[in-house]
Amino acid sequence: MSTGGRPAADFDGGDHQNLPPVRVIRSPRRKESVSARMSDGVLVVRIPDFFTEDEEHAMVSKVLDRFEEKWRCGHVPLEPRARELAARFGLPEPRSIRWSSRQRLRWGSCSATSGDIRISSRLAGAPPWVLDHVIIHELAHLVVADHSPEFHALVNRNPNAERAEGYLLALSDIGSRPQSSAQALAS
Repeated sequence: MSTGGRPAADFDGGDHQNLPPVRVIRSPRRKESVSARMSDGVLVVRIPDFFTEDEEHAMVSKVLDRFEEKWRCGHVPLEPRARELAARFGLPEPRSIRWSSRQRLRWGSCSATSGDIRISSRLAGAPPWVLDHVIIHELAHLVVADHSPEFHALVNRNPNAERAEGYLLALSDIGSRPQSSAQALAS
């Protein structure tokens, strides 16, 4: 299956045991880009031929992390959760709520004018009470756009707010993000 150079290799996913098998294909024509796609139940990752084994392993691990993140997101439906939380905490329902793999610095964002909410796909594996807190935070922005005392009063209706903030702060620190959870939640 390789187009030249070193032969295609199977990747030992290590921490990614519940993911599909991986097939790595090295190509001398590929100059810098890496691509990945599913083919017959196998995640096929194409890399430049000049990658060292360490670079290959790092890149395939990164691809698997992203794949796993998308897989987890597909198993956590946000719309019914947002409807239930809006009703429970007296907040408006969003026009739409979706996962976003582009939000790498924020946990969520809200466009108060359109009613659209985006939740970082990094939270797909977080405990449900943490995800609920981020959704409540963004729903509160549909009422109050800023982070005023009125806004915090809405968010603090959630009995798990302080606990979730602590979890997000720790998660931010683990990821070496130099920001507080309030900054990460800011939208």
